[in-house]
Amino acid sequence: MKANGRATPGPGVGVRLVTWNVRSLRDDRAALVRTLRVLAPDVLCLQEMPRFIGWRRHALRLAGATGLRHVVGGAPTCGTAVLVGPRVRVDDADPVPLPYHPGLHRRIAARARLRIDTASLTVISCHLGLDGRERRAHLRPLLAAATPGPAVIAGDLNEGPSGPVFRRLAEILRDAGANPPGGPGPAGGATFPARAPGRRIDAVLCDPVVGVEACGPPEARTPARGGRLPDAEDLRRASDHLPVLARLWVPSARPTDPRTEPRRVP
Repeated sequence: MKANGRATPGPGVGVRLVTWNVRSLRDDRAALVRTLRVLAPDVLCLQEMPRFIGWRRHALRLAGATGLRHVVGGAPTCGTAVLVGPRVRVDDADPVPLPYHPGLHRRIAARARLRIDTASLTVISCHLGLDGRERRAHLRPLLAAATPGPAVIAGDLNEGPSGPVFRRLAEILRDAGANPPGGPGPAGGATFPARAPGRRIDAVLCDPVVGVEACGPPEARTPARGGRLPDAEDLRRASDHLPVLARLWVPSARPTDPRTEPRRVP
């Protein structure tokens, strides 16, 4: 198996990860659910989940409708969240407070330490601010939360690949959407706004040891599980952002029987 043109070292596990800013579920929730059921992620990182009265009910309903379970996030993380599929075990989950800037929204990332078959993976869902100084202040604690690895930071960065924070993250981690196999797709993998994408501000950044089979908005990527693609109108109606689907290859955390073929995810 190859990732980004290089052979992936050793045995590993295929993981489907989706990140999506869902705008407080204010858009077409049925379209959102239909899209997530087609994408069938093992790990779902969300931003702008409801975080006021009834936030837990909204999170549990979305999880139940999509066959996932809610791990962390909502009000305690100011709208970031991590949900997981049936094959994922959770070792730990917690909020990661980021430095607060008076007058701006409080930002807290959602972190989960997961086991997927023979692989261990730390996943962090983040939503960085609109203010550049705030984003720069959040960089160091965000990276610290990703250790020990392997880890994935996924979310709405509120700046494109040329921005200083995005660029620094991509220097330390791997920008899975920069050079995915098959290219970044139409509009360079842009995710915002959903109806006329022009900016790639939603990203998946992973440890260099994690292989990338594909990454980008579903319209621009390989078919979802079972060969299906989400409905294009559902993608436009579900949120003001497009989701990003990353098909990753995570090294095994312990030796496997050499007679056993590493598990792949279609």
